Amino acid sequence: MKQKFIISMVAVIMLLAAEAQAGNFTDNGNGTVTDGATGLMWQKEDDNIKRTWTDAVSYCEGLTLAGYSDWRLPNLNELWSLREPNDYTDPTIDEAYFPNTGSVYWTSTSGGRTEEGGTVRITDDPSKAWVVAFSLGITLAGNKSSPCSVRCVRGGR
Repeated sequence: MKQKFIISMVAVIMLLAAEAQAGNFTDNGNGTVTDGATGLMWQKEDDNIKRTWTDAVSYCEGLTLAGYSDWRLPNLNELWSLREPNDYTDPTIDEAYFPNTGSVYWTSTSGGRTEEGGTVRITDDPSKAWVVAFSLGITLAGNKSSPCSVRCVRGGR
């Protein structure tokens, strides 16, 4: 019963994030995009370098862009909010604001999922972190040692 509750809570969070999303973007003309719904400022384009999770965290924390140096790796809900709701065409993100988006992006949210006997469980596996696959419009648990794309964020409400 607890497993079903956890899975249900993740689904609710994803739905709420999708509702709070998109359509409110402003291209700031300086390599950043601001989401008016969340107050988050996003890196408009990634640098096309795939990184391990640890390197992704370091990259964002060391990024200086548009005069700001307080960038960070987004959590799962923040990154998921960029997904176009009910759009399952590749990519599932507004390319007018986020051009050249790769397929899979790291989040700062550690943990993963396992599937045993048809039951999916959310785990707090420290070797994994959640990723958003914009090519498919889904979230997955990735091994932190695997290379994925990175889009940094700052601010928020």
